[in-house]
Amino acid sequence: MTTSEFPGSALTPEQVRLVEELSRSLDPMQARWISGYFAGFDAGLRRPLSQPASSAAAADARSLTILYGTETGNAAGLALALEQAAQAAGLACKRIDMADYKVRQLGQEQDLLVIVSTYGEGDPPQPATGFFEFIEGRKAPKLEGVRFAVLALGDSTYEYFCQAGKRLDQRFEELGAQRLAGRVDCDVDYEEPAAAWTGAIVAQLAAETREASAAVPASAAAPMTQAAVPLFDKRNPFPARILDNIPIVGRGSSKETRHIEFSLEGSDLRYEPGDALGIAASNDPQLVAALLDALALSADTEFEHRGQKLALGEALTHRFEITAATPRFLDYWALISEAGALRQLQQEDRAGERSVFLRTHHIIDIVRRYPVSPVMPQGFVSALRPLQPRLYSLASSLASVSDEAHLTVAPLRYELHGETRCGVASCLLADRAEPDSELPVYIQSNAHFRLPGDDTPIVMIGAGTGVAPYRAFLQEREARGAGGKSWLFFGERNFRTDFLYQTEWQGWLKDGTLGRMDVAFSRDGQDKVYVQHRMREQARDLFAWLEEGAHVYVCGDASNLAPDVHQALIDVVAQEAHTGREAAEDYVRSLQADHRYQRDVY
Repeated sequence: MTTSEFPGSALTPEQVRLVEELSRSLDPMQARWISGYFAGFDAGLRRPLSQPASSAAAADARSLTILYGTETGNAAGLALALEQAAQAAGLACKRIDMADYKVRQLGQEQDLLVIVSTYGEGDPPQPATGFFEFIEGRKAPKLEGVRFAVLALGDSTYEYFCQAGKRLDQRFEELGAQRLAGRVDCDVDYEEPAAAWTGAIVAQLAAETREASAAVPASAAAPMTQAAVPLFDKRNPFPARILDNIPIVGRGSSKETRHIEFSLEGSDLRYEPGDALGIAASNDPQLVAALLDALALSADTEFEHRGQKLALGEALTHRFEITAATPRFLDYWALISEAGALRQLQQEDRAGERSVFLRTHHIIDIVRRYPVSPVMPQGFVSALRPLQPRLYSLASSLASVSDEAHLTVAPLRYELHGETRCGVASCLLADRAEPDSELPVYIQSNAHFRLPGDDTPIVMIGAGTGVAPYRAFLQEREARGAGGKSWLFFGERNFRTDFLYQTEWQGWLKDGTLGRMDVAFSRDGQDKVYVQHRMREQARDLFAWLEEGAHVYVCGDASNLAPDVHQALIDVVAQEAHTGREAAEDYVRSLQADHRYQRDVY
């Protein structure tokens, strides 16, 4: 390319060289982001420099708010990228977590960009529940003067895919707001569609700013800022050496739980108690071999993917999800197999049956049940999702174990169609992560699961591997010499075999770092006893701690533990405050709003 190929010979040869160098280094997501950046930059350059800012132009400038709701941090990361792109394009904006948003100002917003994930079966992220209750309630204001756009994150293996984003999109419309753009629904491989949405919306708003604020001098534009990018992150994980990988349950346990230690030396990775370690997992080689056999394809078969030649075996091992079946894969396999049963599942009125089928059939089960020959490798991988990292709550504090990261992992193993199946990352960690081997890792921040001040009481509630972050909490408090009271409710199956980190809790009880501990071992007695039962038994003291300002933390299973503990907390408040259920629910809701009730559930 030469300068003559640009309209008006806009670039010098040196600029052309720089542009070409940059373009060769960009992946699709970066290219889309930078297109939005330059669209906005163009808007700033086109403003007349000779005219002073006028009050009319200032009045025409619309406020821009980026609002996000997140459970694991993905929506927060996208909101930050959107803010940076908007600022780089000269757009003034503010970025706010739904958990911290003052809902009464919703009616005063003008342009609102919303990024929200869906949790479980169609629910909003736990920190965003207060915002959803307000906007879907009768007190929500009319929003005739508001424009909005929604980016929804979800997982297509769930029946209510992106439901939280769909709920907000519909509710904004019901309240009279106008769409800046149609809602975009993203699956777990959200990076590219999210980047495209960001680039398009920033370009649109920047163009409008150019038209509405033509009299504003370029010097009045918001400064372009760029946050520091960590050397190692989700896109570029650190190869961490495994220091130790040991079982922490006793002989005869009905469960398998392991303690795994990673070295972060040389990575400059830093984390806080409550954060998670992301593992860039790979698929089990035995599963890859079985899938290739079912497809009658060779591991050495090459195919083209995004301008690269890849070997199919390597791609199925390291690049693509090959376990969970998705609607995308169902559509593809129904097309090439022409199987009537699969085509019936595609019908709109079969959503429930389709969801059950996808939960009970892995990709290999569908391939075996409805065989196709031949299968084109490129077409097959186009129906797969990129292999996503897995997050594990950190069981350590850097204040105690410098340059290390500890995990507590229970491998997922179960039977399906007569075969033992395994969790992608948990079985990688349990079965193939030998000491001195390396795994790619990064830190996922979790701002919604943080220790309070050193003097504030804390109540920690968890079962099984959900106890991991509390080990980090107490390591941190011990290192800091924190004086705040602490109370742990811990549940597992059997006292003799499953008392995870027993000697450490006992040591902290002895030196006062841990003030109280109540345990529930569900299979030691005739009746099953869980942590919520212990909470009710200690209702008087537990409520007294709440009244003293204690922060409550819940970590563990989302389908059972979290709702059971939530209900127990409401019951404790109702009983001890001598109030009705509605008032008790309001009390617990206020704990959430004040960030005194935080959950890390999965």
